Amino acid sequence: MNYVFNAPDKVMVGTRGEVGNRLFLLQFRQERRLLILKLEKMQVTQMAQWLGQVIASLGRPGHLPDDFTLEPEYEIDFAVGDIALAIDEEAGVIDATFTDMNDEHEAVVTLTKEWAGGLAIAMTRLIDAGRPPCPLCAGPLDPRGHDCPRTNGHRPPIR
Repeated sequence: MNYVFNAPDKVMVGTRGEVGNRLFLLQFRQERRLLILKLEKMQVTQMAQWLGQVIASLGRPGHLPDDFTLEPEYEIDFAVGDIALAIDEEAGVIDATFTDMNDEHEAVVTLTKEWAGGLAIAMTRLIDAGRPPCPLCAGPLDPRGHDCPRTNGHRPPIR
């Protein structure tokens, strides 16, 4: 099934669940249609970094939206396997293509530089609100302790 959102009215990103066991969701609304995608934390991180870097090439955005709150939960349309991001400099937009792991579903979303810039900020805040990274291996620190692979079992767990 293919989804096309060429002018989303609202873009939303958020999580469900507790830190360390969060479900990352990305939602797009265009008129009465709502698309809900499940992403992995690393996908959210990489997408935020890429969007943040390319916004500069599109020129200074106007007012950035600041409300990226998820709508009440509905059924997830699909879990994202691959993400392809492309700049359309002529139109001044970013095209995001999301496909599932089996290539059965694809969603193409066109983001203005304002939506893209605001989304990059919202995604970065989500990631930063998670577990802090281990100072040795950069893996997430668990509240119960962290057996760091860089200590090779020669130190007690980091807390």
